[in-house]
Amino acid sequence: MKTIAVLGGGNLGRALALGWVAADLLPAHQIHLTRRQEEKLSDLAEAGFRVGSDNRSAVEAAELVVLAVQPQQLDDLMAEVAAHLDAGRHRVVSVVSGASIARLREALGAVPIVRAMPNTAVSLGESMTCLCAEEGVDDGPGSPLAEAVALFDAVGKTLVIREEMMVPATALCACGVAFFLRCIRAASQGGIEIGFHPEEALLLAGQTARGAAALSLKRDTHPEGEIDRVTTPRGCTIAGLNEMEHQGLSSALIKGLIASARAAEGLYRD
Repeated sequence: MKTIAVLGGGNLGRALALGWVAADLLPAHQIHLTRRQEEKLSDLAEAGFRVGSDNRSAVEAAELVVLAVQPQQLDDLMAEVAAHLDAGRHRVVSVVSGASIARLREALGAVPIVRAMPNTAVSLGESMTCLCAEEGVDDGPGSPLAEAVALFDAVGKTLVIREEMMVPATALCACGVAFFLRCIRAASQGGIEIGFHPEEALLLAGQTARGAAALSLKRDTHPEGEIDRVTTPRGCTIAGLNEMEHQGLSSALIKGLIASARAAEGLYRD
């Protein structure tokens, strides 16, 4: 891969570019980011990235094109670049919520297309990214899907899913970052109330959350199994857990995910 064009230098586009460079996948000068307000990419230009506002020239100079604009901007972007895509040379990865491969195919023609749903933790190499390609297309070694998996494996973990599950993936993986960060913030606020200074409470909450996530991922056990290791009869852990559940902790998270999934389903149409 020689050059990646990231069309849409917002929060996710920037995070992708920074993550790929941090992972030594590509040097900064081989990633071209575009944004209508080019001046907002000045810090990336100083870091060695190619930046600009001309989507067509970015596409013509790249092999892989990443669509990273807001859903309401997608149709205009596809109309702008479609004629400049070469099915024999380009591959397209869309990280736009709600836009189906069928719709992308209708607008972009025969170019290979993969949908991906990462989150902003790509900048740290800790994203959870779900990917899908068209039914029946080659997904073996060297295929566009395999290439996309390698691309996002460099900045976290990946899971190939059916396209119909991409909206739920948006809620659980992309929106989920905010949900878990809100939990960390709440824990840090509780830490302040029980006596820690704010910076201490945030460190303690964040590192504890990181450890809990590591236990969930690296041990072949259900989260409840790890919870059982911490709780003891009449202990302080079970007292806190039961109070949180009485206040609706699990129910609130589940309802929030469902609400996000419903909202994500309508983003591109809206």
